[in-house]
Amino acid sequence: GARMQEGSLSLMQMAKISAALYDYHANKKLFYVSILTSPTTGGVTASFGMLGDIIISEPNAY
Repeated sequence: GARMQEGSLSLMQMAKISAALYDYHANKKLFYVSILTSPTTGGVTASFGMLGDIIISEPNAY
C-alpha cells in the first residue's frame, strides 16, 4: 500500500500507532472511535482503522 511506497519508516509508524492505541485502550479503559473517510480508508484499514470500538465510515469510502 501507500505506506510501503513511502518507505520502511512510514510502515513502522503504523505499528507504533497500533501499539499505542492498544496501550491506551487497555490502561485508560476508554473507547476509541475510528472514522474512515475516502480516499484514506485503504491504508488505515490494515492497521489502526479497524481497532476502534466504534467504527464510522463515509458512504463509498474505500
